[in-house]
Amino acid sequence: MAQIKRFSIGQAAKFLGVLYLLFGLLFIPFFLFIGMMAPNEGNGFFFGGTIMAIAMPVIYGIFGVIGGAIGAALYNLVAGWVGGIEVEIEGA
Repeated sequence: MAQIKRFSIGQAAKFLGVLYLLFGLLFIPFFLFIGMMAPNEGNGFFFGGTIMAIAMPVIYGIFGVIGGAIGAALYNLVAGWVGGIEVEIEGA
């Protein structure tokens, strides 16, 4: 058994930021569809669904960076107290 003692906060934040941004890209068709179905109150299609389709992946990515950094820091703190997660790794 091997133990994960700590995560690099910067690398975890970068990884989760990109991962969440990619998840946000998956939702673009849904935001565009919802924007098309919303009642038109002078804002038109562009201001509703399109802005959300562009903004939400970016917002997801930002929250991924923040959440990744906080999560890695908390893991490192708790792993220092009780030990890290144990994993079994097969030899290369």
